[in-house]
Amino acid sequence: MEDSILRLAVKHGIQMQRITSTNELGLDFQTAIGESVDGIKWILRIPRRENMFSQIEKEKNNLNFLKSKINFDIPDWKVVSPELVAYPLLTDKPALEVEATKQEFIWNIDLNFYKYSESLGLILCELHNLTQEAKEFGLSLRTSEIIRKDFLDEIFLIKNQLGISPHLEKQWRTWIDNDTYWPTFSTLIHGDLYAGHTLVNSEEQITGIIDWSEMQIGDSSLDFAGQYTGLGETHLDKTLLVYEKSGGKTWPKMKEHIIQRALAAPIKFAVFALNTKNDSHIQAAKEQLNSK
Repeated sequence: MEDSILRLAVKHGIQMQRITSTNELGLDFQTAIGESVDGIKWILRIPRRENMFSQIEKEKNNLNFLKSKINFDIPDWKVVSPELVAYPLLTDKPALEVEATKQEFIWNIDLNFYKYSESLGLILCELHNLTQEAKEFGLSLRTSEIIRKDFLDEIFLIKNQLGISPHLEKQWRTWIDNDTYWPTFSTLIHGDLYAGHTLVNSEEQITGIIDWSEMQIGDSSLDFAGQYTGLGETHLDKTLLVYEKSGGKTWPKMKEHIIQRALAAPIKFAVFALNTKNDSHIQAAKEQLNSK
């Protein structure tokens, strides 16, 4: 496997001398870290499916929009092709990593303190406040009405294809149908944010964010849902406090909405599983949908 990645990098002009690690957990990309002959470390992303170049081009467009407007690091893509995306490794470590041999999670932050979560509030405020510029740039916009309709369509689809426990279906429909949960405005969001996509320095401050393929103008709660899933309610509270004090736009039931967003993650995974037709993903989705 490492030899094929080396050959792919060389084919695209990177004189790679070795692959130092690989990560197989990504749903869309196999990821490797390699070192070129000049000592530069690279991130190499290999698409898992043949039809992904439109998604790759979309992410490239997102990065082009961001690079002159933010004060944190993002990838600087040097190779963009249907079979490889490559960029120099950013300086700092992800807040959450996976140990390759044992497949165990490793946190690079102290979960007993809140510096990371407070830093996240500042970063998200900076990103979300670019909404008007993102609209002028022409990024896709999805209102709460559109998002809610999509959720209902997805529930109908996966119920017919995979089945859903009555408890989960009732919980999700109650949330979707309740106007008070949903924002009346749309916000520029990362769209796939969790600790593994944030980079932190030795002070546990976020210095960068990676993987921008899902960036859009939509429901801001999505950027907080991964925080709740990974770190829990107290960390979410710290993030929201800093976010609001820094000028982030909120609404009365924002926290409750974020929690419901996080609990609805099996819907999106099930749709992904059906689209990829991957048997292991489909089995995992069935277990999530019928677990309660």
